[in-house]
Amino acid sequence: MKVTRNFLEASDGHEIYYELYEAENPKGHVHLVHGMAEHIGRYEGFAQFLVSHGYTVSGHDQRGHGRTAERNGTLGFFGDDKGFDRVVEDVEEVIIAVQSQIGELPLVLFGHSMGSFVARRFMQLHSEDLSRVVLSGTGGNPGAAGKMGLVFAGAAAKRKGKTEVSPLLGKMTFGNFNKAFKKEESSFAWLSSDASEVAKYENDPWCGFPSTNQFYVDLFTGLGMIHKSAEVDKIRKDLPVLLISGAKDPVGGNGKGIFSSARQYTKAGLKDVTVFLAEEGRHELLNERDKHLHYQTIVGWLNKYD
Repeated sequence: MKVTRNFLEASDGHEIYYELYEAENPKGHVHLVHGMAEHIGRYEGFAQFLVSHGYTVSGHDQRGHGRTAERNGTLGFFGDDKGFDRVVEDVEEVIIAVQSQIGELPLVLFGHSMGSFVARRFMQLHSEDLSRVVLSGTGGNPGAAGKMGLVFAGAAAKRKGKTEVSPLLGKMTFGNFNKAFKKEESSFAWLSSDASEVAKYENDPWCGFPSTNQFYVDLFTGLGMIHKSAEVDKIRKDLPVLLISGAKDPVGGNGKGIFSSARQYTKAGLKDVTVFLAEEGRHELLNERDKHLHYQTIVGWLNKYD
């Protein structure tokens, strides 16, 4: 397995950190899009598993995250304007750059949590480029709460500054996520039932950091966009989609948001939408105690189309 870790220059000059794990004689290319307040390095074990099953794997640190933020950005900040659009564009540019190294292969887009929202917008714009999509730990339409969050975030960005950190917005967005796990020691117990994985997250300087006012403007803008029926209708109808989540994941409304999203896709005419809900799983199935079962579920689904 050949591993590349490097930076590439985006069309606006921003330097994006990426990782590439190359399989011998690959049957496909999986690109990983990580979640909020984490980084692509956390997916190394999953990437290696996919390589062992014949897939070349790439992924990058999104703007405001990981080594990309360390090199030329601010943690928890996409950009001054239209940041959600920009991170979706980054996905396209990183994939194109990787394809220039490995050649074009059937492309699978895997997005987790916030990364699933980015992936869902990418689906709307570029479904013809994709062979399959996996959405991990995604969520349903926040509706009025999302609109309220956008108004509040916009006011905070205007009043206090775009790059100012907003603990209140963080509390509004994630404050109730640990409610079902309050007997556990960590406030991040909602991520995984594996306490050692939660501890790794807490001790990682590139995880769990607070985000800026403008980040929440971008996040709520993106959430509104990906749930618009007119945008969902743009996705080609024969694109296979897997939604995989934990039944105890608060981001997905403990399953309700996952099925709501699946219904929206089937209503839009998508013919191949699969939902996998892990009964005891929390937000990060790839970091659960039984993570290898979830690895296998994902690769088993991918292999159906080879």
